[in-house]
Amino acid sequence: MSITTEFLRRPLMTGAVAASSRRLAYAMTEAIGLEQARTVVELGPGTGVFTDAVLARLAPDARLVAVELNPVLAARLSATRRDARLTVVQGSAADLAATVPEPVDAVVSGLPWTVMPRERRGHVLDAVTEVLAPGGRFTTFAYLHAAWTPPARDFTAELAARFDRLERSSVVWRNVPPAFVHRATQRP
Repeated sequence: MSITTEFLRRPLMTGAVAASSRRLAYAMTEAIGLEQARTVVELGPGTGVFTDAVLARLAPDARLVAVELNPVLAARLSATRRDARLTVVQGSAADLAATVPEPVDAVVSGLPWTVMPRERRGHVLDAVTEVLAPGGRFTTFAYLHAAWTPPARDFTAELAARFDRLERSSVVWRNVPPAFVHRATQRP
């Protein structure tokens, strides 16, 4: 089962036509402190491209909780990744506080923010800020071609309102389509 097939079956749940590139995964996981993190959450791991990049940076005793709404992708990720640090949860990112009751050091997100209804997006962002430890990092990406659209501009404004600091990476051209990364820091 490919990400393209899941997109065609469930476009609002999957949100991507193709899996993210390794270059985007590298950009998503750099400079957010994963090497020192104890607990990390990944939202919308899909086929596991970001999962692999996170696990490559985590310490042997760290923990990664991957929360995937799509049951097919969650089952596939569980079946194909054998790492004691990884726990795959089939569920909603909006329920993050119940899924991960302890504060987390970083949240890496592959969620399709701009196709979510505004209210749902707000609930998920509130859940992220609720579980992040003070000074914790949040990272997600956006497609370059859609950055000017109202949903993308609204999302950027929502990030800026919720986090102490918001940065944008350079464009990752070797991704289909080209993308950039938002990196946000939780208020101390």
